[in-house]
Amino acid sequence: MSGTNYVTAETFEKLKNELQHLKGVERPAASHAIAEAREKGDLKENAEYDAAKEAQGLLEAKIKHLEGVIANARILDEKNIDTSKVSILTNVTLMNLNTKKQVKYKIVSENEADLKQGKISVTSPIGKALLGKVVGETVDVQVPAGVLKFKVENIDL
Repeated sequence: MSGTNYVTAETFEKLKNELQHLKGVERPAASHAIAEAREKGDLKENAEYDAAKEAQGLLEAKIKHLEGVIANARILDEKNIDTSKVSILTNVTLMNLNTKKQVKYKIVSENEADLKQGKISVTSPIGKALLGKVVGETVDVQVPAGVLKFKVENIDL
């Protein structure tokens, strides 16, 4: 994982807790599953052993990914966010000029993105297009479904 990962203090704690759980609970469980499968005989024809080894490999990859995210994390404090323009951690109220419907998004890091909660990634097409925009500006966003037109109506925390 390269580049800086901007996260809130809350998300940083969640990432650390998840990593601790993976290392302290999941890793020993994976090792135990491999040991149990190994005891069942010939490893060449032991599907349970192969599955346990594969699960361990996926777990180790996830641990390595999380370690990279945490190592490159930069914790953002909302008190230091400039709300005169769209930036990470700002709430943006938009008017979809195609549908005339108002939408509100919070611009967050990739690790915090959750569209159901109205949190969009700073690296998403809409997130990228909105960065640096000010109230009153319009923006065209190229998405797989076509071009969306938005007008920035409000920026806050």
